[in-house]
Order: sequence, then structure tokens, then C-alpha cells
Amino acid sequence: MGETPKVFCIGRNKTGTTSLAAALRDLGLRVGSQQRGEQLLEAWAERRFRPIARLAATADAFQDVPFSLDYTFQAMDFSFPGSRFVLTLRRSPEEWFASLTRFHTRIVGKGRLPTPDDLKEFPYRAPGWIWRAQQLVYGIDEETLYDREIYLEHYRSHETRVRDYFRHRPGDLLVLDVSATDALPRLSTFLGLGPVEGPMPHLNRST
Repeated sequence: MGETPKVFCIGRNKTGTTSLAAALRDLGLRVGSQQRGEQLLEAWAERRFRPIARLAATADAFQDVPFSLDYTFQAMDFSFPGSRFVLTLRRSPEEWFASLTRFHTRIVGKGRLPTPDDLKEFPYRAPGWIWRAQQLVYGIDEETLYDREIYLEHYRSHETRVRDYFRHRPGDLLVLDVSATDALPRLSTFLGLGPVEGPMPHLNRST
């Protein structure tokens, strides 16, 4: 990529981040390993950003955990000056929450919204990883898993923190709805690649 800045996709999971990663690949960027990133969940929880920065040195662009979580974007901004940040959003917080719960229901495969025990047993990355992520990110327990208001407040708060952080640096942040018809040309222009016409890739259509 030469001197092209790193790109950090800092929208929460289920805001079109998989589609965004596909678009970035189509634009010629090397997208970092999501699996390796998700294995750094505990490092993020302990606010140990050096291993996350080491991962960020391995490719051009990154998305999902831990890059979609609060505090990481500030640390990456410090570690990689000149980077670009993309905040993906759904059309509403309620749409995001519905997508998240549908996705968990589908992958766990019980035909219903998963219970705490379901998530503790589910072997994504490692047994219990999804449960641990809910605890660390949203602060839930067995009684508050999928509490709508808790999740919606976290979604709104994340957007507010990102917008506030970059309020005097509009050229470093792109707020993007990947379902918008102009999403791809806006993304490519933001990255300094000129307006690339056409639709965004649309992955994970079921969620």
C-alpha cells in the first residue's frame, strides 16, 4: 500500500463490518486476521494495547473485536498517527440490536435466543468466548443477557464517544451506513482512492 494510512473499522459488530472488510479487500487493502484480533479480547479488557498494536502492524485494515470496542481506537490513533477510522452504523440502534440477537440465535442453533448456559458452552474461538465478550463489553450477567436497554445504551454511547473524539478532525473519521447507495464511493474517496462507483459487497444478508 505504500504510504496509504492504516484503516481501522471501529463500528460495533453487526453494523456491516464484514461487508466493509470485503470492500476494503476489493480496494486493494490487506485486511488483518479477525481470528487473531478476537483472541485479544482479554488484553483489551485489561487495557493492554501493545499486543493489539503488534497485530495492527501486520496489515492495512482491521475490523471487529477488539478494534470495534471503546478505548482501542484511541490507542491505535496514538500508535499509528495518520490512520483513518470508519464508524459503521445501522439505520437505528434498534436495527443493530435485532441483527445482533438474530445472529446469535442463528449461530448457536437452538432455534431461540441463546441462554447464558448456551453461550458458555458454545465453541466460538474457544468455549464460552461469546459469553465472555458479552460480560466484558456490555457488563451483563446471567440476569441481564440481551437486556435491550443495556445493549442500546452501549451502542449509542460508543457512537457518541467516537464522534466526540474526532470532532475537530473530520478528515480522519468516516461515518458510514454500508447499506447506503453511495457507501462505496464515499469510502474510496475517504481513503484517497477517488470515487469508485458501484454497490458495496453485502455479506451476512441473513442478519
